Amino acid sequence: MKSSDSIRIKDVKVSAYKIPTATPEADGTTEWNSTTLVLVEIIAADKTGIGYTYANEATAIVIDKVLKKIVADANALDIPSLNAKMIAAIRNDGQVGIAMMAVSAVDNALWDLKAKIFDVPLCNLLGKAKDSMLIYGSGGFTSYNKKQLHQQLSGWVDEGIQNVKMKIGTDASKDVERVKEARDAIGKNAKLFVDANGAYTVKQAIEKSYQFAEYNISWFEEPVTSDNLEGLQFVREHVPSEVNIAAGEYGYNLPYFFHMLKANAVDVLQADATRCGGITNFLKTGALAEAQQILFSSHCAPALHLHAAISLSDFYIAEYFYDHARIENMLFEGVMQPKNGCIYPDITRSGIGVEFKYSDAERYKVT
Repeated sequence: MKSSDSIRIKDVKVSAYKIPTATPEADGTTEWNSTTLVLVEIIAADKTGIGYTYANEATAIVIDKVLKKIVADANALDIPSLNAKMIAAIRNDGQVGIAMMAVSAVDNALWDLKAKIFDVPLCNLLGKAKDSMLIYGSGGFTSYNKKQLHQQLSGWVDEGIQNVKMKIGTDASKDVERVKEARDAIGKNAKLFVDANGAYTVKQAIEKSYQFAEYNISWFEEPVTSDNLEGLQFVREHVPSEVNIAAGEYGYNLPYFFHMLKANAVDVLQADATRCGGITNFLKTGALAEAQQILFSSHCAPALHLHAAISLSDFYIAEYFYDHARIENMLFEGVMQPKNGCIYPDITRSGIGVEFKYSDAERYKVT
């Protein structure tokens, strides 16, 4: 344990990197050809904590102009206080979207820093509830042709990942055939998830759920937009009983998750520590789900979520999103690889267990 003076935060740095996708990607409601990572470094006690979010580079401006002055010279151990102060500081900017993703990146860096100050893995600082994080391979973009879809999904199954997810919704008339192709690719034993990203109407979603059931799907994510909680709840009540409705990835604050649970809108609540206020609020959201006896899952950024996820006794499964897993393996040292469908932390490394490869990332830097 360091003295109180030595744990004062000495500096806060932020940078952004725009990484092209391997191929054009699309889901039910949008398409993209690059992903931007915003990185935060916080220095105290001769340690550097890193945190990040996947967000527009404007997020870095919010961190530099609004949040940096709140964190600078503060006690690095007082994360709850700093989190609350940052959220208060963005009140007039809206405590959602880019502003909350900025808070999230800083909060994540604070947790990495705190664990490094104590020289322990973050999962040990938080306290482990389990030894590994179950994952599902996530991709199957609607921009993929049949060969690409088959190769990606079957590849994950061959690697031991027995849960895989594909995107649907760009062209509803083709979705049943694509789901059939996915089932053929992964065989009868692996679990198949689908994600419409809110592309369907309520009636479409219910109809499609029964058509997909022929191919034994067990997870239907955002069948309708999560802004329509009544519609989401109606779909949940009328799909086949073996189909779990999942949503929550666009949650930026605790009231959002509370209202989603109160509406009985989901079987699986998702949260993203790069959006919802960082690891601090990710853990709180997990507790909300546990209190309602609802399954809890992390959205994207698998390397970032690992330690927090295994500290939650009721955590279900993490999204091993192709785009983010690719970026994390490209630009971070220490990223743990899936083993038998799970990811295990490296308990020989402190913090969240990864370090940024600055030289490798330099060519992608935009700010």
